[in-house]
Amino acid sequence: MSEKPSKKAATAKIQKQRRRRTLTFLRMVHYGISNFSRNIWLTVAATAVMAVTLLIIFSTMVARNVLVETVAFISNRVDMSMYLKSDAPEAQVMELKQRVEKLDNVASVRYISSDEARAQQAEQNKRDADTVEAIKAAANKMPATLRINLTDINDTSSLNEFVESDALYEELHDPSKEPSFRGDKQQQTIGRIGSWVHLAEIGGGIATLVFVIISSLVVFNTIRMAIFNRKDEIHMMKLIGAERGFIRGPFLIEAVIYGLIAAIIATVIGYVLVFSIKDGLVGYEIPIEGTLQILTSYAWLVALTMIGIGAVIGIVSAYIATRHYLQI
Repeated sequence: MSEKPSKKAATAKIQKQRRRRTLTFLRMVHYGISNFSRNIWLTVAATAVMAVTLLIIFSTMVARNVLVETVAFISNRVDMSMYLKSDAPEAQVMELKQRVEKLDNVASVRYISSDEARAQQAEQNKRDADTVEAIKAAANKMPATLRINLTDINDTSSLNEFVESDALYEELHDPSKEPSFRGDKQQQTIGRIGSWVHLAEIGGGIATLVFVIISSLVVFNTIRMAIFNRKDEIHMMKLIGAERGFIRGPFLIEAVIYGLIAAIIATVIGYVLVFSIKDGLVGYEIPIEGTLQILTSYAWLVALTMIGIGAVIGIVSAYIATRHYLQI
């Protein structure tokens, strides 16, 4: 009989503690919102600076993605060609093509016949009528070509080994033209393009880190000023025995609100800017379609990520500020 009352008492105690924690949290939220709206100019300044910082982070990530796309686009247009005799039998050319396709690092191989090469040359020079006429009237045939796309444009070792050792290639290749991937100039071009990707990744990471630090310092100083403005109120709370978390909580919630509002503003402005410059980038043949597809398909995830970044920056900065200046 005595066990039932004790269980009820324990259950009632747990429920009371839960209610107390819920009420405490709601009070902290209320005080945090009050802090946020108490000094309107400080709030506007802090939110604006944090929004600009998050917008720069957003822009940095978008720009990095576009640059990587652009480098990949340019990489696919780098001339990786084997030049063959114009009268090379097509059956043997197809066999050679299959051999090249099996090499390491080769993504795809396209065969361009002599006639097709002449037509492409004419198309590329269509604005110059004299050049087009000269191409059409030329008696000598253009060499057939195997156009090769590599997975990694910095690695042409398998192609170099192939052209030095394959008997069929030796029989079919045009002796007057070296493969385009051989030679110092081409290797320098390939290496330069590959380095752009690496620089894009490093630059994007450094820029993001720098602006996260700037944003953290802004929130840190904002919370510090809020603590100084409320030092008498905080002192009274300490005297009446308020818990550490209850004193610190409103400042953390205030920082989260900064991050939330700043993230929403930065995301909206970021989307407007990206879609407003879309036509201009497309006009310069800068590939942005992949980035736009990500932003459109995963808009909710982008928004949540921005809110998460803003909230984390705010919480960490506010926690450090309260730990240092509240002395509790």
